[in-house]
Amino acid sequence: MIKITLPDGAVKEYEQGVTALDVAKSISEGLARKVLAAIINNEVWDATRPIQTDSSLKLLTWDDAEAKSTYWHSSAHLMAEAIEATFAGAKFWVGPAVENGFYYDVDLGENKITEEDLVSLEKKMGELAKQNNTFLRKEISKADAINYFTQKDDEYKLDLLQNLEDGNITLYSQGAFTDLCRGPHIPATGAIKAIKLTSIAGAYWKGDVSKKQLTRIYGITFPSNKELEEYLFLIEEAKKRDHRKLGKELGIFTFDDNVGPGLPLWLPNGTIIIEELENLAKKTENEAGYKRVVTPHLAKEAMYLTSGHLPYYADSMFPPMEMDGEKYYLKPMNCPHHHKIFDAEPKSYKDLPYRIAEYGTCYRYEQSGELFGLMRVRCLHMNDAHIYCTREQFAEEFKAVIDMYFKYFKIFGIEKYVIRLSLHDPEKLGQKYVNEPALWLETEDLVRQVLIENNFPYVEVKGEGAFYGPKIDVQIWSAIGREFTLATNQVDFAQGKSFNLSYTNKDNAPEIPLIIHRAPLSTHERLIGFLLEHYAGKFPTWLSPVQVKILPISDKYMDYANSILQKLKNADIRVDIDDRQEKIGKKIRDTELARVPYMLIVGEKEMNEGTAAVRRQGQGDLGVKSVDDFIATIKEEILNRIG
Repeated sequence: MIKITLPDGAVKEYEQGVTALDVAKSISEGLARKVLAAIINNEVWDATRPIQTDSSLKLLTWDDAEAKSTYWHSSAHLMAEAIEATFAGAKFWVGPAVENGFYYDVDLGENKITEEDLVSLEKKMGELAKQNNTFLRKEISKADAINYFTQKDDEYKLDLLQNLEDGNITLYSQGAFTDLCRGPHIPATGAIKAIKLTSIAGAYWKGDVSKKQLTRIYGITFPSNKELEEYLFLIEEAKKRDHRKLGKELGIFTFDDNVGPGLPLWLPNGTIIIEELENLAKKTENEAGYKRVVTPHLAKEAMYLTSGHLPYYADSMFPPMEMDGEKYYLKPMNCPHHHKIFDAEPKSYKDLPYRIAEYGTCYRYEQSGELFGLMRVRCLHMNDAHIYCTREQFAEEFKAVIDMYFKYFKIFGIEKYVIRLSLHDPEKLGQKYVNEPALWLETEDLVRQVLIENNFPYVEVKGEGAFYGPKIDVQIWSAIGREFTLATNQVDFAQGKSFNLSYTNKDNAPEIPLIIHRAPLSTHERLIGFLLEHYAGKFPTWLSPVQVKILPISDKYMDYANSILQKLKNADIRVDIDDRQEKIGKKIRDTELARVPYMLIVGEKEMNEGTAAVRRQGQGDLGVKSVDDFIATIKEEILNRIG
């Protein structure tokens, strides 16, 4: 008998060779039907693989990320079986699961595949799935594997085998298809109910342009048609909400080849949004006791050597400029400049916590292939601040920053989020991380205790800390469920020492402060990219570049429309007039498409009564109101940042 320890700590005894699926069945048949894979001693296994020793076990269902990955990798094998049955002589390179779905790189020989062929492949996959064939795992010697794929004349698998160790090689088979694969896989193909092959692309073998180009086929599968339909709806919705498309349509930002890739130009509408976000940050930070500073866009090489950015971050920095025998770099971070501001005047413990904030412009040399609209750029404006505090003050200061996140989340209607506690990797000390093992453990525990004591939801991630200390990153989800990395809050135990920063403590002795780096609103670029998608371009009134559009029914009412325009401008409301010679129906439709929150329609009746017919974006007609009443209503909405 062997002992199986379940996640709740319960220990059960089973016969040697029991599988995770057997354990699930012993709990309930309903649970067993949902199990796709299992974690055995922290490793993902097939749910049908025999367990020979005492082990910990966690059953994985569709709700678990590891189960989805296993499901989609198995779906890639199902697709390969369908391809092999359809295109004679097809050979396969790799077929991994990806964030949403899977792909397989295929050598189709002389065959060509089109988008239309994907439909017939989906049908074939459906037929094969219904056969409910079991995924069979077979351990095989390297010699036998080489012999097997030599007989199949499969140069791709033979190449993979070169780097595999004997004794760790497995084949997986389902139906008529067998592949070299380390697994794991779901129990059987019958779990794959809904199938969509999404696209075809070219992919060089091993990513090497000198080698043969293979055909990459992408797909996604689900346990039900309803889930597939919901996914496809969200994909279409995401296309409509693409921040690059909306940014162009709404005049938010542009790029120009003569300026350079990854260097956005903010148009007037985008600049209004930037200013509103800065006003929000300044108000919030002023209330929280921050002082504002401004720093230069570049600095000497010596400062970035001191900060550690050149040793650890050089690949992401622009090359230096040489002037007067000195090297200058565009700043990738505001931190070193802020440290110099802290050090500009003597500090005592009475001056701490010392909080300074800046919407600082930074420059990072992202690789051209990584640039993506506003999400990955080379010039960014960061909602940056640094807090210099004692160890006794740390917990309260760190918590206050996280509370600031939640305040912002409420304003922007962000309901789903998770905090990632990013730790160091002990094996990379001195390479990727400052070589201070004791300080790493101490500061990681400081952060962990703040999260635990305040019941903040978080997960720990090894190997993603900043080079100078642990950090938390906040993952948020947009209204359609897309995940973004937004805010960051970092602990720095290294740069205070590097820059010789100190304050005089209560014993009149010098002491190095702890430093908290924080950016709750990320950068203008990333936040506005997120908000464009989140709101589908329909910004709340306080953030909208144009808050009100006045639509006169004809030129006869233009003077009245202009009088309303002036009243709204005097009330600091962003307003415009549609003075085109167009019918009112077209003016309304165009204003809806421009995503302006409010329309004021004026004609003879409104002019005579000093009113306007009010329409709200997405809500339609709100009735006739006096201009003064409308101004009072919208001012309150803007002031409270609602709507």
